Amino acid sequence: MTSVFSKKDFIATKWFTLEKLIQLITGVFIVPQIFSTLGTVDIGKLKFVESILGMFTPLLFLGLSAICIREIVFNPKRSEQILATAFYLRLISWIIIFIGIAIYYGLSKNSPLTSLYLIIAFSYLFKLTDVFEYYLLAKKWTKIIFINKISTLIIIVTLQYYGVKNHLDVNYFAKLIILDFLIQGGIYILILKYKKTFSFKKWRFSGDLAKSLLKMSFPLILSNGLIMFYITIDELFLKYFLGDHANGIFATVQFLVIALTWNVGFSIINALYPSLAESFQNNSLLYVKKVKKILKIMCFLGLLIGVFYSFFGNLILNNYFTEDYTEAQIPLLIFCWSPLFIFIGMIYEKHLINTNDLQKNVYRFILGCISNIILCYLLIPIWQVTGAAISVLASHFITNILFIFLDRKSRKQLLSLF
Repeated sequence: MTSVFSKKDFIATKWFTLEKLIQLITGVFIVPQIFSTLGTVDIGKLKFVESILGMFTPLLFLGLSAICIREIVFNPKRSEQILATAFYLRLISWIIIFIGIAIYYGLSKNSPLTSLYLIIAFSYLFKLTDVFEYYLLAKKWTKIIFINKISTLIIIVTLQYYGVKNHLDVNYFAKLIILDFLIQGGIYILILKYKKTFSFKKWRFSGDLAKSLLKMSFPLILSNGLIMFYITIDELFLKYFLGDHANGIFATVQFLVIALTWNVGFSIINALYPSLAESFQNNSLLYVKKVKKILKIMCFLGLLIGVFYSFFGNLILNNYFTEDYTEAQIPLLIFCWSPLFIFIGMIYEKHLINTNDLQKNVYRFILGCISNIILCYLLIPIWQVTGAAISVLASHFITNILFIFLDRKSRKQLLSLF
């Protein structure tokens, strides 16, 4: 890696990856206990609510993450104004969406999930502070992110363990999401104030910059909206055909593959993106070399995840989960190959951000949504959760691999890397 990436890039990746590995280790011991304590039905309810509200996250996050990181890399002197404008844009968006959700569920008094919806929707207020991560990522100060995430993780895992031992209800674990975001935001503010990186009193909203950021991020808002709908389709079909128990089983598969292992690859790509953006702007030949290198790393990691769960998936389910979750064995064996396709798609998306060609991100996820809907409709009534896993895997292949080969320009660029 160090042959094309700098030592600073390598250190940034190291901290990011270490954080995800620690989350993996703690997750292996505590999260299965939470799943077992709550049972498949309550876990299904919690994950379903998270997924439904997750469909609003593109409007809450406004696709600003990658755009702001790129703009800070390209225009470091405007960092403070970029962050301030992004923060206020997201705050306005959260206020509008939360009021809408509160009014809707205030009128729907009979909904048993109202409290869960309001708790998780409220938690996104404190998620606003992740705008500070844009700056830290652009500056490759990932050690600060690592310190923050691990400090928060220790507190939250301790409270989760307390909830497991005392058999507390699903609302308790939902409220920990609020506390998680709150602690992370508080630590970022304290660290940045201590380092005197910028003065929060001088934060100013720029209307012109806001328009510019939203114009650049609009394709990402659309594609992220499609992504959230795309990954929620399976849960909607499972809820309709089979109920909360099936969603609880599928949530277990997603936890093992996405929360534990996929996040490692996600962190590596995000940590290296500022380096890719710098090279794209200054040295096209080095940019191509970096893309080649990161593609090889991600393909290897994707294969490693697939092989790992193929051999040890059943062992993990049998030893760390109750018998209620044995139905997850075959879906896990199928779904575990998804990261291989997703990692390639993530690198492709970063390339589209650099080339300002983000409309293709919209097209590929439209294709993904259509294919996933058709496959879910056909397969879930027959093969249940296994059908959902097949649908997701196939749609990931269509979205992240097939689309690239269908698009002539993208196909030519990809083939030139090999």
